[in-house]
Amino acid sequence: MNIVDSSGWLEYFADTPQADVFAPAIENTEKLIVPSVSVYEVFKKVLREKGEDLALQATALMRQGQVVDLDCTIALQASRLSLHYKLPMADSIMLSSALHYKAVLWTQDADFQGIDSVKYFQKKS
Repeated sequence: MNIVDSSGWLEYFADTPQADVFAPAIENTEKLIVPSVSVYEVFKKVLREKGEDLALQATALMRQGQVVDLDCTIALQASRLSLHYKLPMADSIMLSSALHYKAVLWTQDADFQGIDSVKYFQKKS
């Protein structure tokens, strides 16, 4: 199973050179878990920068994976992970979701560098 961090989705939707890094996880929808916090982050950014039509199209594509909600178990684990790794809230929810669903978290967020169950790709300038 795979989870793609919001930054990966945004690279994919913008069709940047970094999009190819995330395409294998995004396009394998049978093994794709999408935390609802990622839907929030992506929708908000695309809505702000490109408008509602494109934001809705982006989330429709995200919904081809299995969208999962934040539940109490994931939230409590996210709190522990946030303190342990000094992660912001959304990042800790993404990591907690990956651990809960035994998924690999694909990201270019340097906060995740060196954490088990994370596929970190250095962001290209």
